[in-house]
Amino acid sequence: MFELLQDLFEKRVNQFVSDKRSHRVFFPKAEKKQVALANRSAEIVKVKATGKIMEEITEEEFQTVKYIAYYQYLIKQKGILYLEEEMEERLAKFYKGALVMDEERVPKEEVHIHQEPMDVVTEENEQRLSYQYDRLKAVQYAERWWNSYNPAYKKFEVDCTNFISQCLHTGGAPMRGYPSRGTGWWLQRQNWSYSWAVANSLRLYLGNSKAGLRAKEVSSPEQLLLGDVICYDFEGDGRYNHNTIVTGKDANGMPLVNAHTYNSRKRYWAYEDSSAYTPNIKYKFYSIVDA
Repeated sequence: MFELLQDLFEKRVNQFVSDKRSHRVFFPKAEKKQVALANRSAEIVKVKATGKIMEEITEEEFQTVKYIAYYQYLIKQKGILYLEEEMEERLAKFYKGALVMDEERVPKEEVHIHQEPMDVVTEENEQRLSYQYDRLKAVQYAERWWNSYNPAYKKFEVDCTNFISQCLHTGGAPMRGYPSRGTGWWLQRQNWSYSWAVANSLRLYLGNSKAGLRAKEVSSPEQLLLGDVICYDFEGDGRYNHNTIVTGKDANGMPLVNAHTYNSRKRYWAYEDSSAYTPNIKYKFYSIVDA
């Protein structure tokens, strides 16, 4: 099985840096990425792909394997080079050693129905909720933990919002609202607010909070600073299902982001090369403000 995966990765690497296409080895992910890069006058000059087998099942002449794929892209844009990285879980099936199916496995986020966050703050804790957001610390945390999990925090199967909350908290944003799960933004031992761990709930919180962690919505991604947050509604149905944190800018001054679930580092903010992307995608851009 290792040899089959190794051969698969070698063929994929060529797809990312070549214009040649072959039905036998065609990898749609590579084409999406090449098109998205070309639209911003960028290109992949070198790519490295490695994999790790998580589970293997053999049934007669069929082999099914769950594995993790890790990609490193050296990207050139207007003479500037930077490294983008991403990890994804995939499921592949082989028949007599020939690949018959290979797709990304994306966990589904829990859906919680609750009211929009309330913002009731008493005088005695108002002073405690004041803070100055340390963008550098938030970005450093996002860089340190983009592809691993801090044991000091609970890990979620869909971890994107939990990861962003950790980054914001490391930057100095104070928790508030415990123990009401539908109010505020907090994590306490094995309990947490919806806004801490659910993508749409954090989007609602950032758009409504008047105390503690606060943000202002801006109209375009280039207005964002390092440590700011982008929310994604992939289907365009009004429920946001992914969040990222800005950790860099490309040669055009556009955000590069880090994230969990779709574990990635210095990924272009628009996610046009993502398997979750649809033409109906909507974004929210939030700039964290001091309180």
